[in-house]
Amino acid sequence: MKKRTTISYVLVVLFVGLFSFICLYPFLLVISGSFTTRAASTGGFTLIPKEFTLESYRVLFSNSKAIIDAYRVTVLVTVSGTALAVFINSMMAFVLTRPFFGRKFFNIYILITMLFSGGMVPWYIICTRYLHLQNTYLALVLPMVVSAWNIFLIRSYFKTIPDSLYESARIDGAGDFMIYRRIYLPLGKPVLAIVLLFSALGYWNDWWLGLMLVERQEMQPLQMLLRAIISNIQFLQTMDSSPQMQMMMANIPGEGVRMALVLITTGPILLLYPFVQRYFVKGIMLGSIKG
Repeated sequence: MKKRTTISYVLVVLFVGLFSFICLYPFLLVISGSFTTRAASTGGFTLIPKEFTLESYRVLFSNSKAIIDAYRVTVLVTVSGTALAVFINSMMAFVLTRPFFGRKFFNIYILITMLFSGGMVPWYIICTRYLHLQNTYLALVLPMVVSAWNIFLIRSYFKTIPDSLYESARIDGAGDFMIYRRIYLPLGKPVLAIVLLFSALGYWNDWWLGLMLVERQEMQPLQMLLRAIISNIQFLQTMDSSPQMQMMMANIPGEGVRMALVLITTGPILLLYPFVQRYFVKGIMLGSIKG
């Protein structure tokens, strides 16, 4: 029996190890590709670079000040936007869990925003002419703060909290905001961690708001700046230019730059994920089961 248990344990470890390697393999190829020369990458990438080079990172960090400024903008927008998103969406979800006149109307109203959209042109007119968000940091934060999906996800989880806790707090004289802050927020950590991760991913990877609403170079987020760098490299590699320029562009590994770009943009999110991973399955499953 003990021998059979040992064999089962070894098989499970081997299976998990193999599955983990399969999941990590593409990411390891990206790391290797970012350090591979253009000539060596023509035949494909390997886990160990055939010809090692830092040219991809030299291209991306050729203007280090612009990269640092873009990182500063993106970190500021991600932190402030994520905090606002968690706070506002959870407050709205808490309100929708309480019985009041018109609750059904607000539920349907929020649901409609998930199914229909006014379109890009009305959205742009509202952001620029009425809200005056153009060329401001709020332009990178406010349009993505409220999410109907996040509201319903948090609301479903808050419904699993017994009403007796709310009623006991009311009897003790606590107001709705204190109940929300002292009871629902601490008990809702699993689902709030999921919303935090989703919101942080959305803000960190966003380049659309920077393209539509921001024209000042010093206010461009990281994704928008790196997108411009890739576009410029592609343009220079395809245009007719002098022999010196063609020779210089021939040494720039286009695919390597893209892979270096992936590492630069996903690094902070990969560091954030382990801290919220333990809440991930719990937060989504509990909210979906209880509905």
